[in-house]
Amino acid sequence: MIETIYFAGGCFWGVEGYFQRIPGVVKTEVGYANGETENPTYEEVCYRNTGHSEAVKVDYDEDKILLIELLNKYYQIIDPYSLNKQGNDIGTQYRTGIYTSNDTQMKIAKNFLNKKQQKTDRKIQIEVKPIKNFCRAEEYHQNYLEKNPNGYCHINLNEANQYSKSHLTPIQYEVTQNNGTELPNTGKYNDFDNPGLYVDIVSGEPLFLSTDKFQSNCGWPAFSKPVEKLNEKIDTSAGMIRTEVRSRKADSHLGHVFNDGPGGSTRYCINSAALKFIPYDQLEKEGYGKYKKILASNF
Repeated sequence: MIETIYFAGGCFWGVEGYFQRIPGVVKTEVGYANGETENPTYEEVCYRNTGHSEAVKVDYDEDKILLIELLNKYYQIIDPYSLNKQGNDIGTQYRTGIYTSNDTQMKIAKNFLNKKQQKTDRKIQIEVKPIKNFCRAEEYHQNYLEKNPNGYCHINLNEANQYSKSHLTPIQYEVTQNNGTELPNTGKYNDFDNPGLYVDIVSGEPLFLSTDKFQSNCGWPAFSKPVEKLNEKIDTSAGMIRTEVRSRKADSHLGHVFNDGPGGSTRYCINSAALKFIPYDQLEKEGYGKYKKILASNF
């Protein structure tokens, strides 16, 4: 079941980049929350005292991650005792806040912070309120760090990887986080041809359709193309020059891409350990319904 909660923790670029890396989070959107006006612009929020905070709308799959887990992760990336300041950013728009969509979330969030407050004499400055007047921010703010990998970020995004480590097997972690490679002909998807969608084992980001998978006899799963463009970088390890491919949201190492596919086409050589397979008949339930229609049209 997909639920929605809103987190304010300073500049929303970093907060969004962080939650995009958490398995179980299915969608994020940055915007302005809990101010006094509707549909404010960035300039109005910054300079005209609208009362909004920079916040991130987080849609999460309750079957994959519980709200209490998200709250714990949120608490790790902010300074809970700082009022109207996070990192180098100062102002009421940079205050910390948890904005809930229903009474159950409100009860869980308040109980969570009450327990945190009982353990310290310092006052926790995180406000907990029902969501009000949320407005999607301008397009250039959406997925900012994905568009600008070297852009400003006050959050250590590696914190998300620590969450990943506890949810991955040793080989999955070695491949996705340490650029490792599984031994040839050992991956579970090497000789696998069931219909469905392959997603990033870390973030659930859609990567490859089964209809684009082919047998290359290279020892690893091979695909002719990804669902969407992947991040690429030059890899000079192993005494050769190759093109590495990484997922866009979680920055997971996936494998490499070559130009030796059928008829000189591309061959995405991917580690099984970097992938999770969603069967065709489970796509709707798992939140990947649009890919079911695409697959059906290719059968």
